[in-house]
Amino acid sequence: MGMFSESVDVACTPDGQPRSLDWAGRHYEVCAEPVRWFERRQWWAEEQRAPLGGGPGLVDHEIWRVQLTDAANPERTLTLDLSRHIGSGRWRLLRIHDALPRLRKPESA
Repeated sequence: MGMFSESVDVACTPDGQPRSLDWAGRHYEVCAEPVRWFERRQWWAEEQRAPLGGGPGLVDHEIWRVQLTDAANPERTLTLDLSRHIGSGRWRLLRIHDALPRLRKPESA
């Protein structure tokens, strides 16, 4: 697993879940249900001071784990953790996990 902080372009469904992303000159499609959680961040190391009333989004940030297929090579699967900045809506790549094998449907007998 690698740690990053790199900007990525993410397209979302109407309810806000990641649907596809463009990164490093490639286009990827989400191929499994994304998972969302929140992580505490060290805002005091990144900000001079906390603006009054700016608590939501300042202390925690939204993380999404997505499993993707490469549009150019659908057999290639990649799992990434992404962070969405609540105020700006910008997305960043945080972690790259080992590729997971694609789930296969059982063949009917």
